[in-house]
Amino acid sequence: MKRLDRSWPSRLGQYAVVLWVAVTLNFALPRLAPGDPALVMYTGEGDPTAAELAELGALYGLDDPVLVQYGRFWANLVRGDLGLSTGHNEPVADVLMDRLPWSRTLVVLGLVGALVVGSLLGAWSAWRRDSGRPAQDKGTLVGVLAVDAMPGFWIGMLLITVFSAKLGWLPSYSSAELPDETFAWLIESGSRLVMPLLTMIVTSLGTYYLLARASMTTVLGEPFVRLARAKGLPERRVVTRHALRTALLPVATNATMAAGALVSGAVVVETVFSYPGLGKVIADAVAARDYPLLQGAFLLATLGVVLANVIADLLYPVLDPRVRPARQVVSA
Repeated sequence: MKRLDRSWPSRLGQYAVVLWVAVTLNFALPRLAPGDPALVMYTGEGDPTAAELAELGALYGLDDPVLVQYGRFWANLVRGDLGLSTGHNEPVADVLMDRLPWSRTLVVLGLVGALVVGSLLGAWSAWRRDSGRPAQDKGTLVGVLAVDAMPGFWIGMLLITVFSAKLGWLPSYSSAELPDETFAWLIESGSRLVMPLLTMIVTSLGTYYLLARASMTTVLGEPFVRLARAKGLPERRVVTRHALRTALLPVATNATMAAGALVSGAVVVETVFSYPGLGKVIADAVAARDYPLLQGAFLLATLGVVLANVIADLLYPVLDPRVRPARQVVSA
């Protein structure tokens, strides 16, 4: 017997449409700019000659009809060929794969850190409000909102001023060469990760705090919580075993979908700290007008956001059986 979720074919179709639109916009990025696309991609000094523009157009096939270019773009994409970076003079895929582990570490740890700190702080704030201590809840709320309103680059500069310039505990940049020895590499790369990671967590935890606080406030008023208290269960057990598990369901779903926002925030953070990730690559590619590299980076970010949404769709029914869609039983 197989149990088929009838909603998944339509969801997969929606994700396919999203990917098609994203890839098409990616293809159109340099071609929507005013003027000759070859002139947009030109990164040399001074004005290019006609021969240089013709050579660049031939290299990227810009002289062919748009439909021919579009088909070739898809064919190359299927083979994993994202083109040649004009700024690095090497394949775009190689540049992105070299920087991806750095951004993946920063974004994943930043997501986990903001999720844990924001959720626990929001749940604690709602519990203090429910237990007759609204002043602590209001103070925490004001503090979190104040920090959440601060731009990421400003928080990063504050951290550099305190921990690097004043105390000298941490390096203020991350772009220098790392040592070859494994243990020294781990220590050095870890020290360079501290301030960017702390910036990502501080600038992202506000969303999870507000969501957890609102959800926990609602759950604490539910009948099953009042029943648990009426049974004489310890307050800590009521909060952690009954209320918190239910209140964190929307937070867990939002965490996967917020990965895209973290990727965009990483661009600013990595630029401030010269962190060698995809965000720094995007910022440098914009300055150098490296459109092939921008196309590859945007496509990789889009795939990550779509994947995060797929994970959210799969995760939420597992966490909360009440939202599982109706299933049809089909004979094997």
